[in-house]
Amino acid sequence: MSETTFFLAVDLGATSGRTILGSIENGKLSQREMTRFSNPIIQQGGHFFWDIYALYNEIIRSLKTVAEEGIQLTSIGIDTWGVDFVCIGKDGGILRNPYCYRDPHTEGAMEEYFKLIPKEKVYDKTGIQFMNFNSLFQLATMRRNNDSALEAAEKILFIPDALMYMLTGEAVCEYTILSTSQMLDPRTKRIDSELIGAIGLREEQFGRYVNPSDKVGVLTPEIQKMTGAGPVPVVAVAGHDTGAAVAAVPAQNQNFAYLSCGTWSLLGIETKDAIINEKSFQYNFTNEGGIEGTTRFLKNICGMWLLERCRQEWTDAPADVNQINSDAMTAPAFRSLINPDDPRFANPESMTKAISEFCQETGQPVPQNYKEFARCIFESLALRYRQILDYLHDLAPFPIEKLHVIGGGTYNRHLMQMAADSIGMPVVTGPVEGTAIGNIMLQAKAAGMVDDMFQMRSIIANSIETCTYLPQDTSVWEEPYKRF
Repeated sequence: MSETTFFLAVDLGATSGRTILGSIENGKLSQREMTRFSNPIIQQGGHFFWDIYALYNEIIRSLKTVAEEGIQLTSIGIDTWGVDFVCIGKDGGILRNPYCYRDPHTEGAMEEYFKLIPKEKVYDKTGIQFMNFNSLFQLATMRRNNDSALEAAEKILFIPDALMYMLTGEAVCEYTILSTSQMLDPRTKRIDSELIGAIGLREEQFGRYVNPSDKVGVLTPEIQKMTGAGPVPVVAVAGHDTGAAVAAVPAQNQNFAYLSCGTWSLLGIETKDAIINEKSFQYNFTNEGGIEGTTRFLKNICGMWLLERCRQEWTDAPADVNQINSDAMTAPAFRSLINPDDPRFANPESMTKAISEFCQETGQPVPQNYKEFARCIFESLALRYRQILDYLHDLAPFPIEKLHVIGGGTYNRHLMQMAADSIGMPVVTGPVEGTAIGNIMLQAKAAGMVDDMFQMRSIIANSIETCTYLPQDTSVWEEPYKRF
């Protein structure tokens, strides 16, 4: 093999995962997908879980594939979705598969917790938007239910930290993934002892603090023997996938908003400091940790989850999602609109039924076929993007001039044009595999190949193709936006 430097990015989403092999030569990034796999939710005993061992096995499979090709890795990095965690016992063993954030056991959890510490105080301490599945409320629910895994937990590790622990034996708590939990004080960059103390937890139950590009450890001798990979370093990247994705935005200056468009749509801006005030509390915005000490000021929006769940039910729709996207444009415009973030869409037994019931209750026509359902979803998302951007214009400390969109949703060119028309500003798409690219670049920083985020973004901009959607007929969106 050549002396090329290789990095392996493990990028795990809430429906699927992938491993990407990346390298940087002559100021350009190249990448190759090594493996791709599903990440299904396990339903058992009235609860929803993730299979942490299946994810671990997929990482092992990828390491074996890399070793079989004779590739010597410089490092490995892991990013995942936020908030969920694994309980580790005193003997170092995993106590149970982790709960999925879509588990219904946290319904009403926020209101119960606010009996311990008032809502306003929780927001002032953390600046995190209120969602019933935030780690703080999951842990409070488990404590209230006398959960046996939590009772026996010596350590509590977030999903990427748990997987790094399984690979290295090192228990860490990475900054960006911790920031999704509603337990981090963004001013001190540490877990707030009062918030967790109220539910009987201690700061030392979480791993040692690490930041993006910090080295965690090396593969254990057991894994080296299993895979043939050798003592490869495992690096803490931005463990939260949105943090990794935003690191990959090929922006030229700070005057942009970003949209990470996948199962979730995460829309926000990148700031130096957290924005915690009366308006951010009112709009329920969140302050999550970014790379190099930045803050990702954003709001979570239910994204392509709506379409993914509908596709599982449709019997008349083509298998090709691109064909579905195109077919949606033949349905009547603005016939039915939904609030993508209505709680009923979180994890219904039937997504089409949930959408139909929303339309019935709001006096709108009920979609009759997959084309009308898809168009309803796309237009509703585009209008929700405008609503959140209106809030951001009110809160941002700088003018927002364009929207950078990253993630798999950029393949839907119809949704991207709708977004540009709805918000009335340019939409720049790419990269698609933003999380994996951000993951790779943070490993490259750990290896000393890049100095900072500006150099990272310059290399990314030099390595990918972007597409710009300019607003067209924005006037037709005014009346639907008022309805929305």
